[in-house]
Amino acid sequence: MALKSTIFKLDLQISDMDRGYYGNHSLTIARHPSETDERMMMRVLAFAMFADEGLVFCKGLSSDDEPDLWQKDLTDAIQTWIEVGLPDERGLRQASGRSDQVVLLAYGGRTVDIWWQKNRAACMKLQALKVYRVPEDVAEALTAMAVRTMQIQCSVQDGEFWFSDGERSAHFRPLLLD
Repeated sequence: MALKSTIFKLDLQISDMDRGYYGNHSLTIARHPSETDERMMMRVLAFAMFADEGLVFCKGLSSDDEPDLWQKDLTDAIQTWIEVGLPDERGLRQASGRSDQVVLLAYGGRTVDIWWQKNRAACMKLQALKVYRVPEDVAEALTAMAVRTMQIQCSVQDGEFWFSDGERSAHFRPLLLD
């Protein structure tokens, strides 16, 4: 018998002064049995960074042909394809052909540097791709907020993100790799 996903409930309040986006999102997140809390929280971070009424969580680890999150237009064309982690460059290339914009949130401490050295040249050829590095301390702080029922506030101003769950906080400025 296969293991089932663990369900997390998240009330995410976003105040993004840079984009003029303000929203309360009641999200249900299914954490795949092989997924870590850290990876799940990177998906939450991606949602907060690119929040929009049309942004949705996808099958992610359960599917090879879907990202972690995406946003589609009314014609079902993919506008934004969002991945977290350190995926194969070939998958990013394929995603670039299927969507207007591809975003990768790379996390994992020193392994990000190794991955970037190996894949930088190929990734730089993909005009639709933006790769952001999530610092290890930010990933750890967000992971500490992972509980089955979460209430997280996210504020964005001047390119800086502040996350708080009332007990813990995380602050960072996304670093675009080039």
